[in-house]
Amino acid sequence: MIPRYSRPDMVAIWSPASKFKIWYEIEAHACEAMANIGVIPRENADAVWKAKDVEFDVARIDEIEAVTKHDVIAFLTHLAEHVGSDEARFVHQGMTSSDVLDTCFNVQLVRAADILIADVELLLAALKRRAIEHKDTVRVGRSHGIHAEPTTMGLTFARFYAEMDRNLTRLRTAREEISTGAVSGAVGTFANIDPAVEEHVCEQLGLTPEPISTQVIPRDRHAAFFAALGVVASSIENVATEVRHMQRTEVLEGAEFFSAGQKGSSAMPHKKNPVLTENLTGLARTVRMAVIPAMENVTMWHERDIAHSSVERAIGPDATITLDFALHRLTGVIDNMLIFPENMMDNMNKFPGLVMSQRVLLALTQAGVSREASYAMVQRNALKVWEFRTDFREELLADPEVCEALSVEEINEKFDMAYHTKHVDTIFKRVFKD
Repeated sequence: MIPRYSRPDMVAIWSPASKFKIWYEIEAHACEAMANIGVIPRENADAVWKAKDVEFDVARIDEIEAVTKHDVIAFLTHLAEHVGSDEARFVHQGMTSSDVLDTCFNVQLVRAADILIADVELLLAALKRRAIEHKDTVRVGRSHGIHAEPTTMGLTFARFYAEMDRNLTRLRTAREEISTGAVSGAVGTFANIDPAVEEHVCEQLGLTPEPISTQVIPRDRHAAFFAALGVVASSIENVATEVRHMQRTEVLEGAEFFSAGQKGSSAMPHKKNPVLTENLTGLARTVRMAVIPAMENVTMWHERDIAHSSVERAIGPDATITLDFALHRLTGVIDNMLIFPENMMDNMNKFPGLVMSQRVLLALTQAGVSREASYAMVQRNALKVWEFRTDFREELLADPEVCEALSVEEINEKFDMAYHTKHVDTIFKRVFKD
């Protein structure tokens, strides 16, 4: 991923140096396990650990690979340069390249998942804080982009919290599913390597042995992992889209923080554009790009092919690095977001009283008027408000048919804003469970 949308801790997971370090640990632990069961001499296994503090020379490995056209063999050749050819002769015994590549990839995905999980936890804290802060800040709810009924800004933040909390569960599940390793040899039969070696390597790396791995770890696990990332990205876009709407000039109920010296447009100095949330919308699309290729990687020829390999070299780092950056950016947006309660009330009253139409409809039916007739009575008065910007309550009070069914007091009572917020505490207890 490009540096503009990258954070160092996640980038480090995918660096060649980190990859080769994991490869080394797999090989060294495998040698240790083989020595434990008497397959190779102990001194050879111990010799491999002499390289534990070595910074592997990426350029040298690339130089060797230019000749061998095989990345794992290039690495093993370089490892022997540090350990000694004779001492390293049992390295990779009974193993195949996928034992190293797949186990390493899953280690990297687990480490990436740990960062993403921490990212979501920070985002949840920001959403909860803003939800509590604006629990009773009334704003108009919208359906199809049109004023519907009153809600609160706190409920808006709370529903995003609940969505991200589900995403936290998804990421934890994805992490667990991807936490497997395989050191089972060619076509996965353990013909040339004892299953105890796999068990030891996985234990040392914090993984679980794959129950059956053919020559590779099954890619349905990876499909589920990247699908989870795609869902998280979509939730980021969901939040970002709401903020973008709120920042529109004719709405302006909330906005990204605009720092001193920040510029919104090269041409129009007055502009304050929602650049962060627009950027998040684009980044979400980038993460979702990984989902379909990951799904397509599930299908392989027989016990192994490498059609998935080039895909994973791209989507592994790109999707995790991008999502890490996006989660961090969204947390900053939520933490620093400006909220404008007065504008919320101004918007609510743009068509005075209109958002109370359902209460009047229900009151008429409860007064004995048929639903069809009640709907017609309410709608004809509501349409006057749409067309002439009159006051909905005044229109109702001037309608003889409405007043025949409802008293003035009953009509006035239907415009009590508190009616719509009376269960906010109940919803908050459901969401935050405290």
